[in-house]
Amino acid sequence: MCGIVGYWGAANPKDVILSGLKTLEYRGYDSAGVAILHQGQVKRMRASGKLSRLADKLAEEEFDGHLGIGHTRWATHGVPSERNAHPHTVDGLSIVHNGIIENYADIRGQLVREGVKLESETDSELIAHLISRELQETKDLEKAVLNIIPRLEGAYSVLVMWENEPESLVAFKYGPPLLVGLGEKEAVVASDIQAIIPYTNKVIYLEDNEVASIHKNQCQLFTDRGEKIEREVTTVDWSSAQVEKQGYEHFMLKEIFEQPRAVAAAIEPHIDLQKQTVSFADIGLGDSQKMIEPLKKIERIFVVACGTSYYAGMVGEYLFEKLAKIPVEIDVASEFRYREPVIPKNSMVIVISQSGETADTLAVLRQVRKQGALVVSICNVKGSTIDREANAHLYMNAGTEIGVASTKAFTATLALLNIFAIYMARIREELPEAEERKLIDQLLAVPSQMESVLAYDRFFRQAAESLKDYNGFLYLGRGVNFPIAMEGALKLKELAYMHAEGYAAGEMKHGPLALIDEKMAVVVIAPKDDVYEKTVSNLEEARARGGQIISIGTAKDSQLAKISVHHLSLPKAEWTCHPILSVIPVQLLAYHVARALEHDVDQPRNLAKSVTVE
Repeated sequence: MCGIVGYWGAANPKDVILSGLKTLEYRGYDSAGVAILHQGQVKRMRASGKLSRLADKLAEEEFDGHLGIGHTRWATHGVPSERNAHPHTVDGLSIVHNGIIENYADIRGQLVREGVKLESETDSELIAHLISRELQETKDLEKAVLNIIPRLEGAYSVLVMWENEPESLVAFKYGPPLLVGLGEKEAVVASDIQAIIPYTNKVIYLEDNEVASIHKNQCQLFTDRGEKIEREVTTVDWSSAQVEKQGYEHFMLKEIFEQPRAVAAAIEPHIDLQKQTVSFADIGLGDSQKMIEPLKKIERIFVVACGTSYYAGMVGEYLFEKLAKIPVEIDVASEFRYREPVIPKNSMVIVISQSGETADTLAVLRQVRKQGALVVSICNVKGSTIDREANAHLYMNAGTEIGVASTKAFTATLALLNIFAIYMARIREELPEAEERKLIDQLLAVPSQMESVLAYDRFFRQAAESLKDYNGFLYLGRGVNFPIAMEGALKLKELAYMHAEGYAAGEMKHGPLALIDEKMAVVVIAPKDDVYEKTVSNLEEARARGGQIISIGTAKDSQLAKISVHHLSLPKAEWTCHPILSVIPVQLLAYHVARALEHDVDQPRNLAKSVTVE
């Protein structure tokens, strides 16, 4: 997840790009850079660390050109460093990239075999080399870009400039957002409208598989096959409320789209990017060395929470048991506190609460501390009561969540549980170093993958008119995806006030099959994992009885698509991270069905954000 800004116009490109990057720094803060024309050539400046370091380097720099691009980075391939910072420049061609190229290894291997010398460890630099090589033949930036797009697999938004076309930019995307703002005598391209609105309210939103060829302040859209697209420019008219919501219709939708940033912010304090390992600073148990001993002694984990936090805890159960080999018990706080639970010696209790004030969860915390358990809190609000009274503290860092139905706090919690489970597995010597690095690499890639999944917003917006007419929804999943089925059903109940149930797919024949007919939607989460075939078999049982299948799978899955009314394909991911990706479609489904039913999405009836009474 990175931030992109590009500019053509009479203003100083350095100032416009730096200002835009400042509004996008939430998207990445590992390194930053600019490439701006000066005396007919690309002049590139980059810096590792926060944007302020780049600003310091640029303070005395002058540029006489009117074209430039900039980038603020969240590292996926390659550690944070100036060498890996964007823009990447090859023979006067510069690119900035947000996303992840999944066939990176294949492209890199081919380029190396052909004698190309690579300067960085990133997947992004490869795009620059591919386009540069095409330019040797085409001498045309637009054609060169169109020629290389078929070679890219993954999620990407890319902005390109070439010193031989000093008044042109080319942008293309599949997944992460990219917008073109067109002023009277200037054009701005950015990942977020926040960077564009100071200059113009005339905007073109790029869709997936589209290319924007920008010459001065004119923009022509093409498909990735080179076919022209005609689209009207959108006029953005922001009220004061929309400014607060950053242009989104509701806080909930804004918070859904903030999830890549929330996940990045949750994991950033706990990953040593140089060593590609989990690294905990002081979380309340002394320094990183002192805290190892009490955690190594843990023989049982209890995870206690309410509502959405409870379903996040269910995912944690799979993570801790599979990775760290520690038995885990997951419970609802309102039940746990009253059943006189037995807390064995050397137990750890993880309590999860977005607000840090949930009454039942707080009562559990006080109860188990009296019984001698080590209590670790996962909260979004520092200084809240649960945060203060726990022995150790992990923070979601999701930012303020206004919508009553939790979204970004949930995915931030999943990211933290990933990190904590990996750490516990390592100190217990249950996780080989190579496996830990693989899981860390996947976590670092997740924010970019989430942005590609958010493209399904358009699908659910269009499908909501028919989805709202179903009598009910049955959500199915197995393994680590079963809790996401539960969370999907909860979201629909919260927002759309519709009958919805989440089930383990293997339980279908034990009762839920009686519910199914042609007016029942069956939402299944079925990635290609060790229980995939069993899940599909359960799905066939529902389909045979008239169930209307909405499937969420991974990569290209013709088998799943064939038996589904609607099929959504998510990026390939490790099983540990799949819940972070698969929850986004069920959030969007609930949001858009509720909107089609004209319900109050941010403040559903009878519900409150923080439950501070029993």
